[in-house]
Amino acid sequence: MNFEDNYLKSTLYEFNRYKTLGDKTFSQLNEQEIQWSYSEDENSISQIVKHIVGNMLSRWTSFLTEDGEKSWRNRDREFINPYTSKKEMIVAWEKGWTCLFDALSAINKTNFSTTVYIRNEAHTIIEATNRQLAHYASHVGQIVLLGKMQKGDQWKSLSIPKGESKAFNAKKFNS
Repeated sequence: MNFEDNYLKSTLYEFNRYKTLGDKTFSQLNEQEIQWSYSEDENSISQIVKHIVGNMLSRWTSFLTEDGEKSWRNRDREFINPYTSKKEMIVAWEKGWTCLFDALSAINKTNFSTTVYIRNEAHTIIEATNRQLAHYASHVGQIVLLGKMQKGDQWKSLSIPKGESKAFNAKKFNS
Protein backbone atom coordinates (compact mmCIF):
# COMPACT_ATOMS: atom_id res chain seq x y z
CA MET A 1 0.00 0.00 0.00
CA ASN A 2 1.42 3.39 -0.95
CA PHE A 3 1.68 6.34 1.41
CA GLU A 4 -1.37 8.17 0.08
CA ASP A 5 -3.62 5.13 0.38
CA ASN A 6 -2.29 4.30 3.83
CA TYR A 7 -2.79 7.89 5.03
CA LEU A 8 -6.36 8.03 3.70
CA LYS A 9 -7.21 4.63 5.19
CA SER A 10 -5.83 5.74 8.56
CA THR A 11 -7.68 9.06 8.60
CA LEU A 12 -10.94 7.41 7.50
CA TYR A 13 -10.55 4.98 10.40
CA GLU A 14 -9.98 7.83 12.87
CA PHE A 15 -12.84 9.98 11.55
CA ASN A 16 -15.14 6.93 11.79
CA ARG A 17 -13.95 6.28 15.34
CA TYR A 18 -14.82 9.82 16.44
CA LYS A 19 -18.17 9.71 14.66
CA THR A 20 -18.95 6.46 16.49
CA LEU A 21 -18.09 8.04 19.86
CA GLY A 22 -20.59 10.78 19.11
CA ASP A 23 -23.21 8.28 17.92
CA LYS A 24 -22.82 6.17 21.06
CA THR A 25 -23.08 9.26 23.25
CA PHE A 26 -26.26 10.44 21.50
CA SER A 27 -27.83 7.01 21.96
CA GLN A 28 -27.57 7.43 25.73
CA LEU A 29 -29.15 10.89 25.85
CA ASN A 30 -32.69 12.24 25.67
CA GLU A 31 -34.05 15.48 24.22
CA GLN A 32 -33.38 17.53 27.35
CA GLU A 33 -29.86 16.18 27.82
CA ILE A 34 -28.67 17.29 24.38
CA GLN A 35 -29.76 20.84 25.31
CA TRP A 36 -28.10 20.90 28.75
CA SER A 37 -25.05 23.07 29.36
CA TYR A 38 -22.87 23.32 32.43
CA SER A 39 -23.55 27.06 32.67
CA GLU A 40 -25.24 29.77 30.65
CA ASP A 41 -21.96 30.70 28.93
CA GLU A 42 -21.14 27.12 27.91
CA ASN A 43 -22.31 25.16 24.87
CA SER A 44 -24.77 22.29 24.93
CA ILE A 45 -24.21 19.13 22.92
CA SER A 46 -26.74 20.45 20.41
CA GLN A 47 -24.74 23.66 19.96
CA ILE A 48 -21.43 21.80 19.62
CA VAL A 49 -22.95 19.52 16.99
CA LYS A 50 -24.33 22.55 15.13
CA HIS A 51 -20.82 24.01 15.06
CA ILE A 52 -19.20 20.74 13.95
CA VAL A 53 -21.75 20.35 11.15
CA GLY A 54 -21.28 23.95 10.01
CA ASN A 55 -17.55 23.40 9.95
CA MET A 56 -17.82 20.09 8.09
CA LEU A 57 -20.12 21.47 5.42
CA SER A 58 -17.88 24.49 4.93
CA ARG A 59 -14.55 22.65 4.96
CA TRP A 60 -15.49 19.56 2.95
CA THR A 61 -17.89 20.93 0.30
CA SER A 62 -15.79 21.29 -2.87
CA PHE A 63 -12.76 20.45 -0.73
CA LEU A 64 -10.29 20.29 -3.59
CA THR A 65 -11.49 23.36 -5.49
CA GLU A 66 -12.84 25.99 -3.07
CA ASP A 67 -11.65 27.67 0.10
CA GLY A 68 -12.82 25.73 3.17
CA GLU A 69 -14.30 28.86 4.72
CA LYS A 70 -17.40 29.37 2.59
CA SER A 71 -19.07 32.76 2.23
CA TRP A 72 -22.44 31.18 3.15
CA ARG A 73 -21.19 29.95 6.52
CA ASN A 74 -22.05 32.01 9.59
CA ARG A 75 -19.88 30.50 12.32
CA ASP A 76 -21.23 32.76 15.09
CA ARG A 77 -24.77 31.57 14.41
CA GLU A 78 -23.67 27.98 15.02
CA PHE A 79 -23.43 28.77 18.73
CA ILE A 80 -26.95 30.16 19.10
CA ASN A 81 -30.33 28.60 18.48
CA PRO A 82 -29.23 24.96 18.84
CA TYR A 83 -31.11 22.18 17.11
CA THR A 84 -34.57 21.92 18.64
CA SER A 85 -34.75 18.12 18.68
CA LYS A 86 -32.45 15.16 18.92
CA LYS A 87 -33.75 13.91 15.57
CA GLU A 88 -32.94 17.24 13.86
CA MET A 89 -29.48 17.19 15.44
CA ILE A 90 -28.74 13.64 14.29
CA VAL A 91 -29.95 14.33 10.74
CA ALA A 92 -27.57 17.31 10.57
CA TRP A 93 -24.75 15.27 12.17
CA GLU A 94 -25.15 12.60 9.47
CA LYS A 95 -25.21 15.24 6.73
CA GLY A 96 -21.92 16.70 7.97
CA TRP A 97 -20.21 13.32 8.17
CA THR A 98 -21.53 12.33 4.72
CA CYS A 99 -20.00 15.50 3.28
CA LEU A 100 -16.67 14.70 4.94
CA PHE A 101 -16.60 11.05 3.86
CA ASP A 102 -17.63 11.94 0.29
CA ALA A 103 -14.81 14.47 0.07
CA LEU A 104 -12.25 12.03 1.42
CA SER A 105 -13.39 9.34 -0.99
CA ALA A 106 -12.67 11.71 -3.89
CA ILE A 107 -9.00 11.98 -2.93
CA ASN A 108 -6.60 9.70 -4.78
CA LYS A 109 -3.00 9.62 -5.97
CA THR A 110 -3.80 11.87 -8.95
CA ASN A 111 -5.03 14.74 -6.75
CA PHE A 112 -3.27 14.01 -3.44
CA SER A 113 -0.74 16.79 -4.03
CA THR A 114 -3.46 19.42 -4.55
CA THR A 115 -3.07 22.54 -2.45
CA VAL A 116 -6.27 23.30 -0.56
CA TYR A 117 -7.18 26.50 1.25
CA ILE A 118 -8.80 27.27 4.56
CA ARG A 119 -9.42 30.96 5.20
CA ASN A 120 -7.13 31.71 2.25
CA GLU A 121 -4.25 29.81 3.91
CA ALA A 122 -2.58 27.13 1.79
CA HIS A 123 -2.59 23.56 3.14
CA THR A 124 -1.50 20.22 1.84
CA ILE A 125 -4.25 17.63 1.93
CA ILE A 126 -2.49 16.08 4.91
CA GLU A 127 -2.37 19.40 6.78
CA ALA A 128 -6.00 20.24 6.06
CA THR A 129 -7.19 16.75 6.98
CA ASN A 130 -5.14 16.63 10.18
CA ARG A 131 -6.42 20.08 11.13
CA GLN A 132 -10.02 18.88 10.82
CA LEU A 133 -9.36 15.57 12.55
CA ALA A 134 -7.91 17.39 15.57
CA HIS A 135 -10.78 19.88 15.57
CA TYR A 136 -13.50 17.23 15.49
CA ALA A 137 -11.71 15.04 18.04
CA SER A 138 -11.66 17.92 20.53
CA HIS A 139 -15.37 18.63 20.06
CA VAL A 140 -16.37 14.97 20.20
CA GLY A 141 -14.43 14.80 23.46
CA GLN A 142 -16.57 17.69 24.76
CA ILE A 143 -19.73 15.88 23.65
CA VAL A 144 -18.69 12.69 25.43
CA LEU A 145 -17.79 14.58 28.60
CA LEU A 146 -21.10 16.46 28.65
CA GLY A 147 -22.96 13.19 28.16
CA LYS A 148 -20.97 11.47 30.89
CA MET A 149 -21.49 14.39 33.30
CA GLN A 150 -25.24 14.12 32.90
CA LYS A 151 -25.59 10.35 33.02
CA GLY A 152 -23.31 9.79 36.01
CA ASP A 153 -23.59 6.17 37.19
CA GLN A 154 -25.94 5.39 34.28
CA TRP A 155 -23.22 6.18 31.72
CA LYS A 156 -22.22 3.23 29.56
CA SER A 157 -18.49 3.43 28.92
CA LEU A 158 -17.45 3.94 25.31
CA SER A 159 -14.10 2.27 25.84
CA ILE A 160 -12.50 0.17 28.57
CA PRO A 161 -14.27 1.09 31.84
CA LYS A 162 -12.18 2.28 34.79
CA GLY A 163 -10.53 -0.55 36.61
CA GLU A 164 -11.10 -3.09 33.83
CA SER A 165 -7.90 -2.70 31.80
CA LYS A 166 -6.26 -5.81 33.20
CA ALA A 167 -9.29 -7.99 32.41
CA PHE A 168 -9.61 -6.42 28.94
CA ASN A 169 -5.93 -7.04 28.15
CA ALA A 170 -6.06 -10.60 29.46
CA LYS A 171 -9.07 -11.34 27.25
CA LYS A 172 -7.59 -9.57 24.21
CA PHE A 173 -4.12 -11.09 24.39
CA ASN A 174 -5.10 -14.58 25.55
CA SER A 175 -7.79 -15.26 22.96
